[in-house]
Amino acid sequence: MSETLAESKVAAVAAKWEKSPEGVTTESLRGRFNWTDIVYFVALMAAAIYFLVEWPDSMDIYEKVILVCSTFAIVWVGWLWRPLRTYMILTFVFSALAVLIYGGDLAKGDTNFFLKYFISSQSAILWMCALYFMSTVVYWLGFANSRLGWMGTTFAWAGTVMGSIGLLVRWRESHLIAFDMGHIPVSNLYEVFVLFCLITVLFYLYYERRYNTRSLGGFVMLVVTSAVIFLLWYTFLRDAATIQPLNNALNSWWMKLHVPANFVGYGTFALAAMVGFAYLVKLHGETTSWRPMIPLLLVGGALVAEPLIFSSRGDYAVWVIYFGVSVLAVAGILLGRKHIAARLPSFEVLDDIMYRAISIGFAFFTVATVLGAFWAADAWGTYWQWDPKETWAFIVWLNYAAWLHLRLMKGMRGQVMAYWALVGLVVTSFAFLGVNIFLSGLHSYGEL
Repeated sequence: MSETLAESKVAAVAAKWEKSPEGVTTESLRGRFNWTDIVYFVALMAAAIYFLVEWPDSMDIYEKVILVCSTFAIVWVGWLWRPLRTYMILTFVFSALAVLIYGGDLAKGDTNFFLKYFISSQSAILWMCALYFMSTVVYWLGFANSRLGWMGTTFAWAGTVMGSIGLLVRWRESHLIAFDMGHIPVSNLYEVFVLFCLITVLFYLYYERRYNTRSLGGFVMLVVTSAVIFLLWYTFLRDAATIQPLNNALNSWWMKLHVPANFVGYGTFALAAMVGFAYLVKLHGETTSWRPMIPLLLVGGALVAEPLIFSSRGDYAVWVIYFGVSVLAVAGILLGRKHIAARLPSFEVLDDIMYRAISIGFAFFTVATVLGAFWAADAWGTYWQWDPKETWAFIVWLNYAAWLHLRLMKGMRGQVMAYWALVGLVVTSFAFLGVNIFLSGLHSYGEL
């Protein structure tokens, strides 16, 4: 009798969420066109013109073109997804405030209260880390009390604003150190890990609004929290937050396009993997035996063990603790799978989010790979040299190309595709970090 009631409850929840994608239309996300759209457009264009007039020597022609094109793109996306406008306005206002307070004196970062504790680049990024961690905790508490869900979303948005402020202010700080040191902050592991967190969370927040569910927040924020832990370790034990001169190999306008496009791919692949994890948890929600979950435990173990493997360069004890805590977290999720599964959206919704995330990631990763080939031709005289980084990027590309081919041409869905998305994160993580640590090559400037 109790099993029948449980099955009925799960079916009711699934039926509810099956209606969600149809109920949340593009128009409901963007609202109707009104005067605020005009104000938003004028404000962004005014800001772009101000930057072009105020700092013409700080940008080359390519950066100026990117600035103008980005302005139109942000206006368009902000119209399609209204919450992004608030995010952009807050980011711009506080970044501009930091620039004004700094003036031309970088030393104010240590003497001015607001810069030192809130909106200097390092302070803002540390706030991002704290807010993302709180968001993760609250999202998981939301499974016990759904009224806490909005707090997880609020912390996620706040962390994204602070991280974006951190990157923009860091860009200005690099110019204040020395004019020829100024560069877009996507040039080292510290900066791209911040970028990875921001992109992953922004895409998640879009899907949260699109599908009207917060139950995936805890899963997606787990991978973001893992990145935050690495970022904190890298900051305090390796002094990674210090702004360094740009490596000559990276002194190219191609970097400004190649790296962000790459990390849209990484971020959406990570999001798809965690949605795949949620899919498998839901699939085994009513399972009493642990045998069907052995593959899930093995893949999860491989994911959380990667930082432990990377610790061959030192700080072994730190990563042993991380590994232990991560294993306990995964075990806790699987132990509570029945209650968690009942709160997750339907399999159709989970499958759709996986597909959309991987599709977007694959498109951007393809563009990034092509741009990287042009950059290689410009820097080294050849488009492709089968460098370890290039080879593993190609493996990642083939992996997701095959996933999409089987999804679109053969109609494959379900458990296999969820496992595939999760395994894809293992491959992507090695391509991103492992190659730089274990394999030498032309991309060795990215090592720890």
